[in-house]
Amino acid sequence: MSVSSRPFRRPVRYISPLADFLRTEAAGGALLLGAAVVALVWANTAPASYLSFWHARAGVDFAGWGIDFDVRHWVNEGLMTVFFLVVGLEIKRELTDGELRDPRGAALPFVAALGGMAVPAVIYTVINAGGSTAGGWAIPMATDIAMAVGVLTLLGPRVPVALKLFLLALAIVDDIGSVVVIAVFYGKGLSVVWGGSALGLVVAIAVLKRLGVQVIGFYAVMGAALWYCTYRAGVHATLAGVACGLLAPSKPFLDADLVDVTALADVSSYDAVAETVRLARQSVSVVEWLEHRLVPWSSYAVVPLFALANAGIPVGLTALRDSLGSSVGLGVVAGLVLGKPVGITLFSWIGVRAGWVSLPHGVRWPHIAGAAALGGIGFTVSLFIAGLSFESAAAEDQARLSILVATAAAAFVGSVILRRTTNPPHASPLTGG
Repeated sequence: MSVSSRPFRRPVRYISPLADFLRTEAAGGALLLGAAVVALVWANTAPASYLSFWHARAGVDFAGWGIDFDVRHWVNEGLMTVFFLVVGLEIKRELTDGELRDPRGAALPFVAALGGMAVPAVIYTVINAGGSTAGGWAIPMATDIAMAVGVLTLLGPRVPVALKLFLLALAIVDDIGSVVVIAVFYGKGLSVVWGGSALGLVVAIAVLKRLGVQVIGFYAVMGAALWYCTYRAGVHATLAGVACGLLAPSKPFLDADLVDVTALADVSSYDAVAETVRLARQSVSVVEWLEHRLVPWSSYAVVPLFALANAGIPVGLTALRDSLGSSVGLGVVAGLVLGKPVGITLFSWIGVRAGWVSLPHGVRWPHIAGAAALGGIGFTVSLFIAGLSFESAAAEDQARLSILVATAAAAFVGSVILRRTTNPPHASPLTGG
């Protein structure tokens, strides 16, 4: 048997932001679910260990400028900035090159998301009106992209590609709404000095980008300073990540059509390899590159750690009865399981009937209903907002347990509806089939 003498060549790996994002989010959704299960088991079998670990203090101090958080808040306020940076990048990509770039293509997800945010918020508010828990009205507004895409992927080729893109665009509009709500309604009392400093840093980053400064490390330092100023300003610090994502350049520094392909294949010397790396890096936009690098960290590390830190709550008949019987629990479950599908489907139907929007090719109303039900998977951002909404630890625990129950119910209902739809005639790499 002869062995070929030709050298082994690694297949070329192209950056495809949408396909990479959907694939990573689907796998990340499974890991997120696993982390939530681990948190529940840990918190219910060794509650003292769980609480002592996440409540251990860890401070940073430099010349009197410091922060002292417990471990859970370092995850929620610190590491989750990476998650929100990815959210900002997703929004920027969708607005410049994706589904939200074309007003006609963005119209249906926008209208659907508007209903999916408004109706759950109204339901929660009606149930909790006048009470101390009324501040949690934004909890059922969110859709968890990772889990929703994960469920769609498990359903395989029976889900049209256009429906995945619709749900992705809807969830991103949801993210925009959640970011605005967190910034406007969940601050801790704005400091004018620190707020002005944060705004000055945003302007400085925008100016440097305009001047063509390309040193990523420099922007990372400015981003860290922006995070600190945002935290001291009384606005939730993770919003600094969203700002940095939105500021990232969406156009490559170098036109890919002007790159000599033969130069990219030259690895004859260190200088040639360095030039290859430079050309390849500059022919891809910063948004695409950062998404390519950060989405796996966000999906496989940050979000599962967030679930591990926040999903560990006592589960039992008494806890379930207390949570689901409370106004908080009832508002959250009704908002996510009922309000989300009703709001998304109703507003979509009104938009189509009025002639403002049209259904994507191959997507029928049962598909919209199934995707709308999956919109009730609020998990990550819902848990995040729950942590900002209440002074009472008991109310927060009731909200968190209700979010877990609502997420499971929404995933089940959405899956059942979509499994009863007709399979599309052909699958695509984006369908997961």
